[in-house]
Amino acid sequence: MSGIFEINAVLREESGKGASRRLRHAGKIPAVIYGGAKNRKPQSLTIAVRDMIKALENEAFYSHVLTVVIGEETEQAILMDLQRHPATGFPTHADFERVTESSIVHKRVPLHFLNEAGVIKAGGKVLHSASEVEVTCKVGDLPEFIAVDVAGLTIGTVIHLAELQLPSGVTLVELNRGADHDAPVVSIAKATGGDAEDAAE
Repeated sequence: MSGIFEINAVLREESGKGASRRLRHAGKIPAVIYGGAKNRKPQSLTIAVRDMIKALENEAFYSHVLTVVIGEETEQAILMDLQRHPATGFPTHADFERVTESSIVHKRVPLHFLNEAGVIKAGGKVLHSASEVEVTCKVGDLPEFIAVDVAGLTIGTVIHLAELQLPSGVTLVELNRGADHDAPVVSIAKATGGDAEDAAE
């Protein structure tokens, strides 16, 4: 198993807020990689900010197996958490989890809503109740996104989690908790006057 994305990292010895601040001033961010075999310890890493920003430009980076290059070694991992600066949006810290082909992962993946224009032209308004969902699956089955096709939906229609078309081997964490967790994902409402004018334009 190899990742289609590669990110270069360096082992980090310093820790604490002061060390993290110095890294960021030097154009780098702190990161950590953990998981894998039970006897494997977490490793503190340093990643160049420019490399991280470039990788994050591709949405697939968030939900694909990555190759993390640490000196002479490589690790297969997925991005589990990303912290950003509240003002600039630049990444400030990243968490990676080591994986193998047999690893079962829990990961949030984005929803892609398709064919909204047709609903709007028909006088409807698409209301999103969720922008992402948490899935569980083998790492090799992890989808880049979940497509939600709203073509032909009429006013008053609601799509719930249980109605999403999932790839083989993928389940939703919320539905695994019971039928009462079948939350709405998207609904179609009647467009208001302003919405109708915007659609016409």
